[in-house]
Amino acid sequence: MHIVNICNIPESFAASPKGKYSRGVKDVSVALGRQPESFDLRQRQPFDVQICRIPAGKSRCPYHLHTSQFEFYHVLSGEGSVRHKDGVSKVKSGDAFQFAPGEPHQLTNHGIEDFVLCIVADNPLSEACYYPDSDKWLIEAPDGPILRSKPLGYFDGEE
Repeated sequence: MHIVNICNIPESFAASPKGKYSRGVKDVSVALGRQPESFDLRQRQPFDVQICRIPAGKSRCPYHLHTSQFEFYHVLSGEGSVRHKDGVSKVKSGDAFQFAPGEPHQLTNHGIEDFVLCIVADNPLSEACYYPDSDKWLIEAPDGPILRSKPLGYFDGEE
C-alpha cells in the first residue's frame, strides 16, 4: 500500500496567456504511482484524482465536453458556478456533481476565496474534447495538436 499526504504533493499552476483561465493542481494519482502516458492499464490506472484550486475571478478552463471521459467533482471549499448545457448552477463546499461524455461543462470561481475541488476522472485510452464556444476540437495525441480546419492554439478564440 502506498500512502501520500495531500499537503506534501506539489501544486502545479497553469494560466492562459491573458489570465482568464487559471488553476493549481495536485495530481494525487500521479503521487500514488499513476503513469498517465502508459498504455499498460495497471500503470495507467482506471481513474485519475486531482485536487484543483481555482483562484478568485478565474475559470478552470474553457467550456468543453469530453467524448469518452466521465468526470466527478466534489467541492472541498469555496464556492463557484458550473456552466452546463441547461445553464449555470451555483455550487459550494460539500456539493458533488458529475459529467458524462458528451455533456459540456465549465467551472468558474466568482467568489473572493479559492474554489477547491476534488476531481475524479476515468482514463480512457482515446479521448477528444470539443469546445462549443470556439468550435474547435482537441485530439489527444503524442504531440497534442488542436484541430479545426487548420491547427490552432489551445486558447485561440477563447479570450
